[in-house]
Amino acid sequence: MTDPLDKERLHELENELFNGFQGEGSFITPPMYIDCASQVHIGKNVYINHNLTMMSLGSIIIDDGVMIGPGTSLLTVNHEPKNIRVVMAKPIHIKKNAWIGGDVRILPGVTIGENAIVGTGSIVTKDVPDNTIVVGVPAKIIKTI
Repeated sequence: MTDPLDKERLHELENELFNGFQGEGSFITPPMYIDCASQVHIGKNVYINHNLTMMSLGSIIIDDGVMIGPGTSLLTVNHEPKNIRVVMAKPIHIKKNAWIGGDVRILPGVTIGENAIVGTGSIVTKDVPDNTIVVGVPAKIIKTI
């Protein structure tokens, strides 16, 4: 187990885990759960709070300046409804300066727009436009910013 206060060691492990696809100034608070780190690209100055789950087979791109709250799940994988033995994977893209609240679930194929805010506890099933606030289950636009 790595000491959460040993930021230098954590940074070394993150670089190794993400094959160098983590931008300068980014930090992930442990613990974190991931199944396919080679499919994740993290921009500069990204902050990810503890207990992030990434099912990343379909690829996850997190642009610069994104903040992600605790307990969030980024899920690029799901099962085909007509045959649950078949797995489908679609990418997730979180654009620049988006803010994802705690305990949010982002489902396969979703893009979160630039400067968008996703409220705590939301389940995002569809793309979120730039400069909007979404909340709820499923997440719906409540405001343009």
